Amino acid sequence: MAYARLDDSTTMTFPFKPLNPLPAAAPMTSIRRRKLIWSYLPDWILTIVLAALFFSLDKVEGYRRVFSLQESSISHPYAVHERVPNVALYFICFVAPLFIMPVINFITVRSWWDLHNSTLGLILGLALTGSLTQVVKITVGRPRPDLLDRCQPPSGLSDPQYGLTSWTVCTQTDNTILRDGFRSFFSGHSSLSFAGLGFLSFYLAGKMHLFDSRGHTTKAWLAFSPFMAATLVAVSRTMDYRHHWQDVLVGSLIGTLFSFFSYRQYYPDLSSPLSHRPYSPRIKREDPEVLPMYQNNNNNDNGNFVGQRPTDPSSTAYRPNTYHSDEAYELEGTVPRPGPATLTEVWHEDSKRDVDNSRAEREALSPQPHGSS
Repeated sequence: MAYARLDDSTTMTFPFKPLNPLPAAAPMTSIRRRKLIWSYLPDWILTIVLAALFFSLDKVEGYRRVFSLQESSISHPYAVHERVPNVALYFICFVAPLFIMPVINFITVRSWWDLHNSTLGLILGLALTGSLTQVVKITVGRPRPDLLDRCQPPSGLSDPQYGLTSWTVCTQTDNTILRDGFRSFFSGHSSLSFAGLGFLSFYLAGKMHLFDSRGHTTKAWLAFSPFMAATLVAVSRTMDYRHHWQDVLVGSLIGTLFSFFSYRQYYPDLSSPLSHRPYSPRIKREDPEVLPMYQNNNNNDNGNFVGQRPTDPSSTAYRPNTYHSDEAYELEGTVPRPGPATLTEVWHEDSKRDVDNSRAEREALSPQPHGSS
């Protein structure tokens, strides 16, 4: 026997494609609103802490590699005025997406929850990228292409026999300029621009359903325009002789990776038919319209709840023994999160699967009765 939920919602095919619209969610109460805030408060705190860590590491004295005074790759002039200074970088990678995404939100889904997820995802990607970039920079200590101009070694000085030169020979009096000369790998401008504008690009692609197999070129140009802007920022670092090409390439790849990682934390796959919607909150909604109803299992061979999905493995619908009930978690205009609702359910599901596999192996190895086919 089981308890069934009296609900007029209909079956949804995998993944997340509704056959009929789900009923409108109940109005959010103040209790649920507080639960939502407390549920995502650690996420905001962590991103802010990581962002603060990113800025604090800039003053750390990192490792400084030895170099050759005859090395041509580090003999380029020091550019006093950069094409993309730090202030401009922050506007490009953070402020611009922060203002553009709400406009896209208003034109498309008009969802406060989408605004929350997009902002949190953007900050998460930038914080992760910036923190990793700074840690690698101060640890690797690779000389920039303009190091010799920053160092200003004494005239006529040459490398020691069978050796390289240390930074201690430099006559540069501004330690900030000299310290920054050993932070070439990898490019922070490249990684941050691709992290911020890359997130914006994925956000655009999801809202426009770029991968709907219809091949609209307008969608492709719009979705990848932020990547083009990020590429220009990255290339400018080689024009200013601030980075080697390897630094720019690795930084761009790192920024793209983290932007996609942070985007997928809060949005479904870009090929999903509901890619324009954000994932639903992590806590259950309050739905007073759902009522329990007693039912005999003989009328339901799969032991499901009424209004839920069948457990038949051959079915294309959701299976409640594998995926949690999306109606219990859905916020109007969002996509149900795939997989079990909590880590506890994941662990229990994994343990049950091990037990079932062990039982199947024992039955396969047990001797068959005589006369059996």
